[in-house]
Amino acid sequence: MGGVNETLRDSTSAARVAAAIGALTMRATRAGLYGRLTSGVEGVDATTYPVLSGLDRVGPATATRLAEAIGMDRTVTTRYATRLQEAGLIARRPDPSDARATQLVLTAAGERAVVKLREAMESFLAEEMAGWPAGEAAAFAARLERLAEALAHPDAGRTA
Repeated sequence: MGGVNETLRDSTSAARVAAAIGALTMRATRAGLYGRLTSGVEGVDATTYPVLSGLDRVGPATATRLAEAIGMDRTVTTRYATRLQEAGLIARRPDPSDARATQLVLTAAGERAVVKLREAMESFLAEEMAGWPAGEAAAFAARLERLAEALAHPDAGRTA
């Protein structure tokens, strides 16, 4: 039985996690991280990173669908997509389900850029966790994956 102390600890832990997530999602934090990741990746900067990364995660999509997925205004998404297209990282093609619409797709160069970005993220995180005690990084990764899954699918695994 958890009791009052267990509930208080969980509440305190939840507040700490909420504060950390809040800090991570702040625009300045994201922009700083994106700037670090995109350094040296031709055609991508802190502003276009979410569009390129998001397109890799959702697959071919209209600007409207991509904007919804990454939490960005459609007109801004379209503007950044145009910059990425001019850099040769994405292309536009007719949407097979709607002849009036176009889909954004990664080009081969865009796929290579995403690989570089993912490698930069992994390297950055490995550096940050290098001094952690043995096993702590693996435990953190497992718990973060569990939390991310719960946040992405809030009704999964819950019974009525």
